[in-house]
Amino acid sequence: MSKVRIEVVHDLSMSLGESPVWSVARRTLYWVDINRGAIYAWRPQDGGAPTRTELGEQVGCIALEDTGLVAAAASGILRLPENGEAERLADNPEWQKGRGNRFNDGRCDSAGRLWVGTIDADETSPTAALYRLDEEELTPCLTDIAISNGLAFSPDGRWLYHTDSLSRRILRYPFDLASGTLGEGRTWVDLDALELPGVPDGAAVDSEGCYWSALYDGGRIVRFSPDGDLMAEYEVPCPHPTMVAFGGADLRTLYITTATQHLDAEGKRRWPLAGSLFSLPAPVAGLRESVCRA
Repeated sequence: MSKVRIEVVHDLSMSLGESPVWSVARRTLYWVDINRGAIYAWRPQDGGAPTRTELGEQVGCIALEDTGLVAAAASGILRLPENGEAERLADNPEWQKGRGNRFNDGRCDSAGRLWVGTIDADETSPTAALYRLDEEELTPCLTDIAISNGLAFSPDGRWLYHTDSLSRRILRYPFDLASGTLGEGRTWVDLDALELPGVPDGAAVDSEGCYWSALYDGGRIVRFSPDGDLMAEYEVPCPHPTMVAFGGADLRTLYITTATQHLDAEGKRRWPLAGSLFSLPAPVAGLRESVCRA
């Protein structure tokens, strides 16, 4: 386990903190608490506590947009301008009267397309999918998924990474940036083979093409080389890290969201920092997050 000091940025006790995204232009970190339908924003240079906006429904992930954010809420994808009313870009085809599959993990590719996956309502059956948003139309690209997660792109745009968390495998797909199409996916990392705990959750790729994955119920962040070799493990002071994002002026601060869900009263006493936002100094810079052009 790598000996790097992980710091508490904000003690928040989030139910399901997720989807940290750093805006270089705004020098702002955004993230969500999925279960509470909250979007956070924080400018490190200003200090103080983050601001919090209530969306009124669960929000699986967010992406940057020129004038604000795009949010994949439970019922559909919304454009959230900094000043103005929310605009619905697309409905969630799997959401039916609050009993369907909500949106989960997502990210924009460098052409500005939003990719977003869903999660099975019971988190057990392969009823979810991964979608691509093209001009306000959702196209299913991968199906028969239980928990769509771990979406990231290689620096050269040639590969898309994705996981169905319950499989404990991370797959890599040939990716054509011009058309937004995927080739045949192959297992790239197998947690069983590496004897790693937990399941692969949210992820990010650094400037060297290495893939950083939060291992939910594994209490750690892991870094894999472009060849899929395990390079480093970083212990997190709670069992449920959910996702990572590179931020800061030099993109060398790794922010980590975490969760309190699935912890009983004893678990919360044992892990009092669960649900907090953490950070660690990264050995290399991350990649600038792409902006949604939907």
